[in-house]
Amino acid sequence: MLIGIDVGGTFTDGVLFHDGEIVRSVKKPTEEANLKNSLLQVLDELMDKDDTAEIKRIVLSTTLVTNLLATGRGEKTALVMLPGYGLPHDSYDITEDIYFLKGAVDFRGREIEPPDNKEIDMLLDWIKSSGVSRIAVASKFSNRNNVHEKLIKKRILEECDGVYVSISSEISGKLNFPRRAATSYFTAMTINPWNRFVDEIEEALKIRGLETEVHVLKADGGTIPLQTSRSKPCETVFSGPAASTMGGLALTRDDLNSVVVDVGGTTTDLSLIIAGEPLYASRGAIIGQQLTHVNSFAVRSIPLGGDSVITTEGVQPYRLGPAACFGGEKPTVTDAFNLHLHLNLGDVSRSAISMGEIASQQQMDTDQLCSQIVADVSQRLFSAVSEMFMQWENEPAYKVWEVINQRKFTLDRIIGIGAAAPAMVPALAELMKVQSFLHSYSPVANALGASVVRPTLTVVLHADTQSKKYTLDPGGKIGELEKPKNFQLNHAKDMALQHLLTVGHELGMEDYTADCEFFLEEQFNMIRGWDRVGKLFEVGIQVAPGFINEFKGVKI
Repeated sequence: MLIGIDVGGTFTDGVLFHDGEIVRSVKKPTEEANLKNSLLQVLDELMDKDDTAEIKRIVLSTTLVTNLLATGRGEKTALVMLPGYGLPHDSYDITEDIYFLKGAVDFRGREIEPPDNKEIDMLLDWIKSSGVSRIAVASKFSNRNNVHEKLIKKRILEECDGVYVSISSEISGKLNFPRRAATSYFTAMTINPWNRFVDEIEEALKIRGLETEVHVLKADGGTIPLQTSRSKPCETVFSGPAASTMGGLALTRDDLNSVVVDVGGTTTDLSLIIAGEPLYASRGAIIGQQLTHVNSFAVRSIPLGGDSVITTEGVQPYRLGPAACFGGEKPTVTDAFNLHLHLNLGDVSRSAISMGEIASQQQMDTDQLCSQIVADVSQRLFSAVSEMFMQWENEPAYKVWEVINQRKFTLDRIIGIGAAAPAMVPALAELMKVQSFLHSYSPVANALGASVVRPTLTVVLHADTQSKKYTLDPGGKIGELEKPKNFQLNHAKDMALQHLLTVGHELGMEDYTADCEFFLEEQFNMIRGWDRVGKLFEVGIQVAPGFINEFKGVKI
């Protein structure tokens, strides 16, 4: 038996999945101030006492990190940067709390300039006086040589009490200094609240006597063990949209081009599936206005949901409770659709009364008001999808589809996810002149998607035979090549594969590492004068996102 739980901003959804069927499903209001209680309520409704020993795996998706960053509620964090030579300091606008130090290494990891000890002393004095307890340290090309980052981290921890320090080389081994710095900064900002959330999860599971593997859904549609996520909270950003994307795939299992529209209570998430494969953000997740090194689907959230409040000024971008037809005090988008499309959701008379009050204030007929609201919401969703296509069409996978098919990309359908999807998605599909797909499990498809996805892992090796060094990501491992003169591409591939198998074993991924595939194989000669003095190798291998081996589809 598998459990998937999606902790959204409005509702917490859960499913118990076994042998191709959803045995039970549940949807509960999320208690933001007491997430542990929300989890316990969902677990209690999903399981019988006799089920505990049969639970093989639990996967959670959550908007916690996304909400922390979007609302600015992350802990006050400073960023220490060693940018070396190149761009001026004012090019790095990641945060106002930023401190620049001297010190530089080149693209091959050779030290050009050591850090200035006097500057480090001044940094330590500033940390002590400012009261900042979260520090991110990022040095350009630290993924080739992180000696400067480690030195500064060591000095801070030795001389500043109660300070957490993240260094960018341990967060990501990829090139692109600004993205690596931003990822490290957001990690330092969210690591404490994320670990408190993990503690609540573990306590909730302990209370219910559950001793099973627990994973968290990542932004790329794969999973990461709960304990591993403690040091990588940013991997879970956009895990909510990832859950709905994988849920849409789980329900359809075909190769049609689809937009996934997950209509929540407060927001609507959008993603694209091309020929049965989710579209990735090739440049990484965008957090705020910053590009990061977090692998992610190309997703977008808009402030419009089924519980968006309706006032005399129209549809508002916030929620004040459930729809009137479900016992709420204010009219919502769901109430307007309920009346206009004769959906018979909940207590229809409450929808009529609440919408009638707004209509009378507007001196118009209730049906006319509902018609306007439906048209407005549908147009907003249509505009949001159209704007996303302007971004999606710049992604490599989108362009590849057009090259292979020798025609302009065409959308086949819209997949509706979420409790409000049956009300809102058909109208959007009609406006876009495509099919709509709704399933009896659409309201909990995000939890279904979380329950049946497999873990993912990406390993990238960089080897330099002249300097005799190599680096491996994840982990920021830096080592010496044993026989650099004889080192060839096949050796680089073997090293990357062995690292993937080792890390996969540590993460309990033995069942999936056999499905790994190389996605990057490059080698470059280094020439000095007329002679070749060495080679550079870049090799990438991954266990790509997908479904667990046991999942063969959902039985109708």
